[in-house]
Amino acid sequence: MKMIKFLDIKELTDSFQPELGRAIERVVESGYFVRGREVRHFEEAYAAFTGASCCVGVGNGFDALRLVFKAWLLSGAMEEGDEVIVPANTYIASILAVSENRLTPVLVEPDPDSLIVHADKIAEKITDRTRAIMVVHLYGRNAMSEEIQSLAETHHLKILEDNAQAAGCFCGERRTGSLGDAGAHSFFPTKNLGALGDAGAVTTDDPDLAAAVRTLGNYGSHEKGVNDIQGLNSRMDELQAAVLNVKLPRLDRDNSKRQKAALFYRTHITHPGVILPPAPAGETVAEHVWHLFVVRSRKRDALQRFLAKNNIQTFVHYPIPPHKQQAYKALNGLSLPITEQIHREVLSLPLSPVMDEDELRRVAEVVNGFS
Repeated sequence: MKMIKFLDIKELTDSFQPELGRAIERVVESGYFVRGREVRHFEEAYAAFTGASCCVGVGNGFDALRLVFKAWLLSGAMEEGDEVIVPANTYIASILAVSENRLTPVLVEPDPDSLIVHADKIAEKITDRTRAIMVVHLYGRNAMSEEIQSLAETHHLKILEDNAQAAGCFCGERRTGSLGDAGAHSFFPTKNLGALGDAGAVTTDDPDLAAAVRTLGNYGSHEKGVNDIQGLNSRMDELQAAVLNVKLPRLDRDNSKRQKAALFYRTHITHPGVILPPAPAGETVAEHVWHLFVVRSRKRDALQRFLAKNNIQTFVHYPIPPHKQQAYKALNGLSLPITEQIHREVLSLPLSPVMDEDELRRVAEVVNGFS
């Protein structure tokens, strides 16, 4: 029986040929590999795509997050020790970007159904040291709301969108990544818009913030040989930008295929012990781009073994919540029961733009046959 891969990267990559190969060849022949024409083209195209005024290509999604905080610290908008509200059930990179800048992460429990954080829970955590809210569009679902935006305005807080998993997602008529003060994007190969290696970007309507991120990511230099501040090396390279320039025009179409695959699963998986992710209630289909299709089961580990025995590859996103990781020993004593239960139960099923209906049907049938 053929293995159904969680994500067939080779098949997905092949679907962009021969344009992808031509783009790579074009870069190789140009002899220019860092921050050249391909990067400028992508920055302009992705800014226009998201609806943001500015886009700065960086080395990866984590750098996108941490460079925004560094820029805000540099501008005086924040000081070391200030608090940033972050979902407790996010990937650890979201929290690392906060603590790496000597800011204080304040973890908030998500809604147990949608797995995103609602405004009322954020409001409970706001203190006189709170300076920002990180809105994480987890698994590809829009997590922004009018209530969160209103909270930020009332308390004069920055909003940083972690848009690593939601490229192309909408919030109403606007795309995620253009809703807050800044958006951080990852183009890791498995993402909805994936490069062939690490790459990331920052989007914003603030030209000063964009300039600061660009300078910080270039060793603190805005002019060759002149270093104004202590920066780091985080620049998108020409090869990755060329790949993204090929893939970006197809992103909406690929996301539509993901949405149809998710609908198929939601219609055909009927196992009473498997909790399906809810569709965005009262929202458009476009408010979820299904980077991951994450089910929940109290028998998660047994379900995963059963699927593996039937040649279906799955992953757990994520097995250990950030506050229980050894890296955050100081937070290990926190009690976050909803987050801890989520991490015990979640299982990501295969879902990608290159899966066909037969594969989706087989996954659903095997899940339904679990006992």
